[in-house]
Amino acid sequence: MGSTTDLEIEESDSEEAVSGKGTWKHAAFHVATTIATPAAYAPLPFAIASLGWPLGVSSLVTATLATCYSSFLIASLWKWNGEKHLTYRHLAHSIFGFWGYWSIAIFQQVASLGNNIAIQIAAGSSLKAVYKHCHHNGTLTLQHFIIFFGIFELLLSQLPDIHSLRWVNALCTFSTIGFAGTTIGVTIYNGKKIDRTSVSYSLQGSSVSKFFKAFNALGTIAFSFGDAMLPEIQNTVREPAKRNMYKSISAAYTVIVLTYWQLAFSGYWAFGSEVQPYILASLSIPEWTIVMANLFAAIQICGCFQIYCRPTYAYFEERTGSKSNKSTSYFLFKRLVFTSLYMVLVTLIAAAFPFFGDFVSICGAVGFTPLDFVFPALAYLKATRTANNSKLGPYLRLFNILVATLFSLVAILGCIGAVRFIVEDIKNYNFFHDM
Repeated sequence: MGSTTDLEIEESDSEEAVSGKGTWKHAAFHVATTIATPAAYAPLPFAIASLGWPLGVSSLVTATLATCYSSFLIASLWKWNGEKHLTYRHLAHSIFGFWGYWSIAIFQQVASLGNNIAIQIAAGSSLKAVYKHCHHNGTLTLQHFIIFFGIFELLLSQLPDIHSLRWVNALCTFSTIGFAGTTIGVTIYNGKKIDRTSVSYSLQGSSVSKFFKAFNALGTIAFSFGDAMLPEIQNTVREPAKRNMYKSISAAYTVIVLTYWQLAFSGYWAFGSEVQPYILASLSIPEWTIVMANLFAAIQICGCFQIYCRPTYAYFEERTGSKSNKSTSYFLFKRLVFTSLYMVLVTLIAAAFPFFGDFVSICGAVGFTPLDFVFPALAYLKATRTANNSKLGPYLRLFNILVATLFSLVAILGCIGAVRFIVEDIKNYNFFHDM
């Protein structure tokens, strides 16, 4: 662990090394790619099914509003004390000091690693579905496609920074819209083809099982709004960075609201309590549209995976290189070795434990909830004097305390539910099970 002086030097070096070049549209691509992934969309109908209509709808709407509010808070704190804070870690250090830096560093790594494991499983599942459509008797397993995806991501990992991914993420954003539109349409189509009298919306299982499913669902919803990268994204935006970031967040959340809610509600309406944790697994006809949705999913996940690699890569670069030597052969070789080790680790875990829904929930509970809901509210309270200087101050302070408290409880309950389901799945499946 570095000292305070070390952290200040790292931030100064980072500020010199990177200057914002992107427009608000580029940032909107990054934000939408980071949050609105097929891995975030796909489990939402299952989460609603685990909570039931009233609690499911209210939880999804509350999470949407809370995370949008939190995103604006983080964007407003980017230069709160007159200095740029180019990473989430450095923003936390400027407000909470040493412990803030390392707390966020740990949560961000948990979120990034957990997210990439979950979405690599999702990407492998989508690629396998396309393969099975073309080769019904094919012998390739889910693990093969997880490995293929990992190799492709290793190649993309050699791009230097988030800004260099802007056109990749533009494609991914359009793939997000394509995935959502296709999946929503096919879900409604399948729902109309089903005998509606056979669809049940009652909560399944024993009383204990219902509680754990509900806890697990809260973690899943938290995961679906995961965005642990806002300061890093804001660093890519040209001045005025705050105003441009506000526009990009607004644009990204417009896409999210227009797609998340529709897929969550239509998926639960179509299949009721029998909906699968990955909504595409519940769809059956017409096959070509399901193939198209899976292709959109795989394309979008490529960009999202890269965004979440970057905190880990940035920390490595802070420790091993600077602006003056990032283009040298030796540095590039070290970077290739490090990114290869990272990809091997993520790919191995994803292949060995292909429990998509479980990783989604525990990642949402342990990683994203502290970063996206709890920390922004607490950081804003500490970093600003609004609570003492306006008539709305006391109410705003109370609201931020309520948000932090509520989602701290969500994190605890989501973690309990996720751990239970992981334990159950390990009992029922072997390592490297072909799901």
